[in-house]
Amino acid sequence: MHELDVVGVRVEMPTNQPLVLLREVDGSRYLPIWIGAVEATAIAFAQQGVVPPRPLTHDLMRDLVAALGDELDEVRITEVKSNVFYAVLVFASGVEVEARPSDSIALALRTGTRIVCTEEVLEQSSIGVPDEEEAEVEKFREFLDEITPEDFEKDS
Repeated sequence: MHELDVVGVRVEMPTNQPLVLLREVDGSRYLPIWIGAVEATAIAFAQQGVVPPRPLTHDLMRDLVAALGDELDEVRITEVKSNVFYAVLVFASGVEVEARPSDSIALALRTGTRIVCTEEVLEQSSIGVPDEEEAEVEKFREFLDEITPEDFEKDS
């Protein structure tokens, strides 16, 4: 398993489809995962340290796990089938629960839990960033620092 850091979320144009970008901690590969707008907002809130006045779904999940006396040990991104990513939440009690990676990442950010990925998923779906493209990655990070969760809301 390879540990990943969350670089952030962005909206891909022209489709307006959000994605979360993960980076291999001890490597140079990036893993982009297309996600929904709600999950993008939840991830952005957690990265920015936004505390809503009332718990959102992922805050509720964190609180339920704690209230039940368990702890999230690890988030594992385990496979990709037909461009759909799969993840597993691994708890200290030994319980494992299948989940969407987007929800898993949002929960991991709220609990300080590490995110790992199989070599097979990285081989199949990651992208490498050559040194000359590192400036683009830095621009992306700057973009992430400036974006707000409200940028992911759809106009009604």
